[in-house]
Amino acid sequence: MLVTTTEHIPGRNYEILGECFGVTTQSRNAFSDIGAGLKSIVGGEVRGYTKMLETSRRDAIQKLKDEAQKMGADAVVMMRFDSGSIAAEMMTVVAYGTAVKFTN
Repeated sequence: MLVTTTEHIPGRNYEILGECFGVTTQSRNAFSDIGAGLKSIVGGEVRGYTKMLETSRRDAIQKLKDEAQKMGADAVVMMRFDSGSIAAEMMTVVAYGTAVKFTN
């Protein structure tokens, strides 16, 4: 399934099926929190959180693809990410876009 951040796919015409989403929520572990606390003192990348966000984005995109496929889509255009915290220990990542069906 093609997922693109662009509005148009060169050489393809399509009809819009509707919006689709992929959502994942992950909790931070205690070791990452301890490491983040230490990094806030000395500065630098918090690799545990970076890895968690990378994994969350991949999971959200896969769920987006699954949802688009259920809708009968061939692709998702205008894909974007949004993220936020739930309480102090959970992070949510959403991948969203427009599911489309090729007409040519």
